[in-house]
Amino acid sequence: MSSQAVGVHVGSGLTEGNEVEDGGVLARAAEVDASAVQVFLADPQDWKAPKPRPDADELRDADLTVFVHAPYVLNVASTNNRIRIPSRKLLGQHAQASAAIGAAGMVVHGGHVTGKDDPAAGFDNWRKLFERQAADGGFPVPVLVENTAGGDGAMARELDALARLWDAVGEFGAGFVLDTCHAWAAGWDLATVVDDVRAITGRIDLVHLNDSRDEAGSNRDRHAPLGEGAIPEELLLGVARAAGCPVVLETPGDAASHAGEITRVRAALG
Repeated sequence: MSSQAVGVHVGSGLTEGNEVEDGGVLARAAEVDASAVQVFLADPQDWKAPKPRPDADELRDADLTVFVHAPYVLNVASTNNRIRIPSRKLLGQHAQASAAIGAAGMVVHGGHVTGKDDPAAGFDNWRKLFERQAADGGFPVPVLVENTAGGDGAMARELDALARLWDAVGEFGAGFVLDTCHAWAAGWDLATVVDDVRAITGRIDLVHLNDSRDEAGSNRDRHAPLGEGAIPEELLLGVARAAGCPVVLETPGDAASHAGEITRVRAALG
């Protein structure tokens, strides 16, 4: 059997009052036989700092690989001070909260610049983030940059942009998350994507194994269950095998469908 951890995104596992909901993350992981999970620590569309989790000790001590997804609103590449500066602050708060639950890494989107901004400014802003944090001892958990599906001025949509981003942040130990739906939407070749990415970053720390509802090169980020979208399932499973790292599904569906997907991925990896 493969030693790769396989799991699913499970939301926060908490109520709005910050109480464990129906057994929380651990119960959801057990229900689908996951050995890895991805969680939110706060509303992903909000700028509020995460609260201490009541299940932090249980998550930290569990035999489970836990990843945190930072809020979608963050954009550390932005040239807009009202976005970039709060993004840096919130990213730091989420990194601390991620460490408190023993997370293996914190996922953050590459972000973008807008309008007529030079993309070079965005890459430089990423570098400044890591430089500032390095001066304070570094992030308490690995920061894992995720490729994105579309958008002009994106930092991690095209492979050549990813190369420029890694020139800026690679020396600081930044990690990388390969999202298969995003890669497909951006027109990347999934048959060679693991080698293509590693030639730039030297690493892939996590695979978001997602099918796509749209054709290759669509620039559309619409996930589908494995085998029910436009990406051949064997192509997706080939990415998981070649990457050799933890795999997390972000596919739509219920516990039964996620359990089935995890079983199929494990069989392919084994």
